[in-house]
Amino acid sequence: MSQRGIAGRGGGLFDDPGQDGLMHRAFLRGGGFSAEEVRSRPVIGIANSASDLNPCNMGLALLVKEVKRGVKAAGGLPLEFPTISISEPFTRPTSLYLRNLMSMDVEEMISVSPIDGVVLMGGCDKTVPAQIMGAISAGKPSVMVTAGPRPVSCHRGNASVTVDDAWPFCDRRRVGEVDDQEWLEFEGNLNVGVGTCNVMGTASTMAAIAEVLGFALPGSSLAEAGSAERRRIAYETGIEAVAAVQRGQAPRGLISMDSLENAFRAVMALGGSTNSVIHLEAFAGRAGLQIGIEKLQTWSRDTPYLTNVLPGGEYTLPDFAEAGGLAGVLVRIRDLLKLDTHTARGTKWRDELSAVSAVENTVIRERTAPEAKRSSLVMLKGNLAPNGAVLKTAGAEDPRFFKHRGRVVVFDGLDDLNDRIDDPELDVNADSILVLRGLGAVGAPGMPEVGHIPIPAKLHRQGVTEMVRLSDARMSGTSTGVVVLHISPEAAVGGPIAYLQDGDEVRLDAETGCLEHFVDDQEFASRKPFRPADPPTRGFAKLHVSHVLQPEYGCDFDFLREPSAPIAQQLTSQYQHKAEG
Repeated sequence: MSQRGIAGRGGGLFDDPGQDGLMHRAFLRGGGFSAEEVRSRPVIGIANSASDLNPCNMGLALLVKEVKRGVKAAGGLPLEFPTISISEPFTRPTSLYLRNLMSMDVEEMISVSPIDGVVLMGGCDKTVPAQIMGAISAGKPSVMVTAGPRPVSCHRGNASVTVDDAWPFCDRRRVGEVDDQEWLEFEGNLNVGVGTCNVMGTASTMAAIAEVLGFALPGSSLAEAGSAERRRIAYETGIEAVAAVQRGQAPRGLISMDSLENAFRAVMALGGSTNSVIHLEAFAGRAGLQIGIEKLQTWSRDTPYLTNVLPGGEYTLPDFAEAGGLAGVLVRIRDLLKLDTHTARGTKWRDELSAVSAVENTVIRERTAPEAKRSSLVMLKGNLAPNGAVLKTAGAEDPRFFKHRGRVVVFDGLDDLNDRIDDPELDVNADSILVLRGLGAVGAPGMPEVGHIPIPAKLHRQGVTEMVRLSDARMSGTSTGVVVLHISPEAAVGGPIAYLQDGDEVRLDAETGCLEHFVDDQEFASRKPFRPADPPTRGFAKLHVSHVLQPEYGCDFDFLREPSAPIAQQLTSQYQHKAEG
């Protein structure tokens, strides 16, 4: 799909002296706008994804008012329109399943509406990438207001409860350590306000990426949802939207290999979400590029992990903001960044960071004493993942598993996992490697966040808290552990993971970036692969499985990528005949 060019003011319709102009102005005046307002002003659309079915984005309804004030103050005409909204906890089978649909919604609304530019308003994990993807393809100047994280809470003796506390709490419930009363209490204490997850999960990671790429204002990532600071950011974004139109700052110009490198290095330094890798590749594809695992491996190796923030570290997002926030991280790795890329203000990052001082503190580590010696995300490749996989090392409890060889215990989809994971007779020990397959972009469909396989109950009771886990699914950015994700090609399209059997030996080596099995090639090829359920036959589900790409292409639809973006066969020839059979 070719990028659509930037239209003139109001798409040439609001100032048109003929019938089209008359009708557009008349309809707006019927909605209460004055004759002066509907003439000779830059028209700024506001793409609002607020929804009662998306608590992360609920606060956007109030922020829209501030955006409109800013647009008007800068001499523009703000016109709000809705888009679909995707909630990570409320969407089944997974929010990624609807990301591309939302991107199409955003793209078409921007493209067909008589607007000069747009303010994107999102927050929850897949909302921000969907909006950026749609904006890149639509081609009109775009700036973004993210929802902001929800407040930190408390529960009994824990005065700083964040969303990542849910995972160990649920594990304790599974093995009978949490009674009904505490379960009910925790439900009321976990989230005490609207906004996105209050750790460096996917939502906060994507807010930081939006800032680094030049869609969101510098310094906008961490302000709490509902705060005066978040409202100020919304107001200033409205002003900046008019300025972006005036300088013709199209989103395609913000996406380059340099800006993508900056964004990925920021994720590394932040200890950000594995999901970011998929979304960055999707952005690249919309702009006619592909990052590729080789570049990601190179950038990963020499980018230090500096941020001591939950879920990988000890401190909360408010602590991080007070310690310097994203700018405090970027200034520490500025020698690794391409500083001539642009911010949402139209300035260069070189100038933006020149005014930032790296104040010494315990939340943001110095380069000489990083949070960890290795990168926070490791890109993997090998005969089990010919097209790549990703491992988040940030927050993993037992680094000895970063180099581990063990026998696999294989689960064929979620039902199989739920039926057998806590079976006392499960043939598993602390050195086993747990494998969950059939849950990739095609197989689920949509790669649900289930790759963080729970520790089997019988091992949990023995004190086992960490194991190597492998999956073609994703996991929440709020999760940690030695979990290898996004294995590509996935099982549903005939990737090697479809051929694993219980007892096969697999080796993970994070130092060398290797993920491999030790089954003889002839034996491996002779096996019958696992195949998920029959694919859907109607509706969006059919469209999705027919056109979704593998993680190395950002799980975008093939027909949404810019035609110049590289794309290869998703299946290796070794396995294609098996998958089709």
